[in-house]
Amino acid sequence: MIKYLGSKRTLIPALSQLGKASGAKTALDLFTGTTRVAQAFKKLGMTVTASDVATYAECFGKTWIELDSNAVDHSALLAAIDELNALPGEAGYFTEKFCLEARYFQPKNGEKVDAMRKHIELYYKESWLYYPLLTSLILAADRVDSTTGIQMAFLKGWASRSANNLELRDPELLPGAGFSVRGDALEVAKDLPPVDLAYLDPPYNQHRYFGNYHIWESLVRWDKPDTYGIANKRLDARGAEMKSPFNSKKTMAAALTKLVGDLNCDTMMLSYNNESWLSRADLIDLAATRGHVEILDFDFKRYVGSQIGVFNKAGEKVGVPGAKRNIEHVVIAGEKSTVKRMVNSLK
Repeated sequence: MIKYLGSKRTLIPALSQLGKASGAKTALDLFTGTTRVAQAFKKLGMTVTASDVATYAECFGKTWIELDSNAVDHSALLAAIDELNALPGEAGYFTEKFCLEARYFQPKNGEKVDAMRKHIELYYKESWLYYPLLTSLILAADRVDSTTGIQMAFLKGWASRSANNLELRDPELLPGAGFSVRGDALEVAKDLPPVDLAYLDPPYNQHRYFGNYHIWESLVRWDKPDTYGIANKRLDARGAEMKSPFNSKKTMAAALTKLVGDLNCDTMMLSYNNESWLSRADLIDLAATRGHVEILDFDFKRYVGSQIGVFNKAGEKVGVPGAKRNIEHVVIAGEKSTVKRMVNSLK
């Protein structure tokens, strides 16, 4: 799984246990990102819908949620991966933008990305292999990048992993079927079929994931956009159409209230952070429209980028590190006996 700010990797055991205790057969992961939570629910045997506005998230969803490993030819996937790994590097857009103009990857790996991405588009666009191959390529690139995990900046010096050779691996598909839906949560939620369990992990602050992971967005779209700034972000990353009410303190509460009201589910789980805009009391009031409410708190180490301070273009430290820990709230709302059973499953 790629390095991802807001990833629920450390929460997965608890979320899986809560999901299992809910008795849900169908689930929705509405801000799915890397699909980590959606995958956990799928492994429990649920039929899962994974949704996100990002194109790269849709790619992950079509790989790990929609595809059924028991219904595809795994040997064909491995053969395609071997074919791509054997390609010689070929410098192109990716190398220019993300290796030479900006230093996210070493050129030798950028050239491999260019060659592989071109080949995937030419020969696998209409195949079921398209999305798992793109997913494998993103995972491979993530293993040799030179960032702290987000693409708003690259490290001053090369990360040691960046010297490794880029290599595609089996993305390890999952058994069972599901659905991947790309779109804005506020537009998608009201039109989706009912589910037993809905999980929400909305943005917590002003930073937009579209900008944080613009390289993956461009790699999947392969539209070779114009870029701006030292980070070489896509021009549309600063466009009004990419702004979300979830990234504004003024509009976040109203947007989340509407979204919670539009959900067609029996039980809701909502992840939220104690450093963000809504208080514990706000969360209780917001979730109470869906029934009985319980909140679980989990103490975690913060993302490493928040702990190393802030540097200017000259590499001089001009800021101070943030707090080392934060609290992740998991809000559960629904029929009282179900919510109580879920909470008691963690005791």
